[in-house]
Amino acid sequence: MSLVLHGYRYSVYLRIARLALAEKGVSYRQVEVNPFAPDVPAAYLALHPFGRVPTLVHDGFALYETAAINRYIDRAFAGPALQPAAPQPLARMDQIVAVVDSYGYWPLVRQVFSQRVFRPHSGQPTDAAEVALGLAAAAKVLAAIEALAADTEFLVGSALSLADLHLGAMIAYFVQAPEGEALFRQYARLADWWARLARRPSFAASDAGLPG
Repeated sequence: MSLVLHGYRYSVYLRIARLALAEKGVSYRQVEVNPFAPDVPAAYLALHPFGRVPTLVHDGFALYETAAINRYIDRAFAGPALQPAAPQPLARMDQIVAVVDSYGYWPLVRQVFSQRVFRPHSGQPTDAAEVALGLAAAAKVLAAIEALAADTEFLVGSALSLADLHLGAMIAYFVQAPEGEALFRQYARLADWWARLARRPSFAASDAGLPG
């Protein structure tokens, strides 16, 4: 079997896919692609015409978009199921993933983490106004997800799902900013959930660290 995951080591979306592969116990080869580079290789653009990351290639079958990749990983490989079987928790999983993508990624990762943590580590300045905007938007997102989360060990039930991995990868970045961690602790159910989730071996295995 040939399984290759293309992506940028610091990409939260690459990490989401890596988490799914780790939870399923699947071995793969990782190829570094920086979507922010001015010269994204033509060979990669042939796999992903929009030049984003990640892209999974399984025995010649190429797939991009993280939500699709993770659902494929869950269906294609043995290991613990990462999607509920019952319609309602499955729908809630899909809803949380969509909320995180549509409303959470930008404030949690691009405005708070990137501006407050990643850019300083890369020797770049922080835009305090962007951080403030990100924190305000993040509060609405976290409140919405706290309201959607089940009163169980994981977000949609007693078993880990793709919703946990999708949000967890972003929270792992968000709480590295002191302001992000302080805000996050205001959401008790999510804070308890994250304390458990962050201890999973898949999170340590997929941590790329920071530049510098």
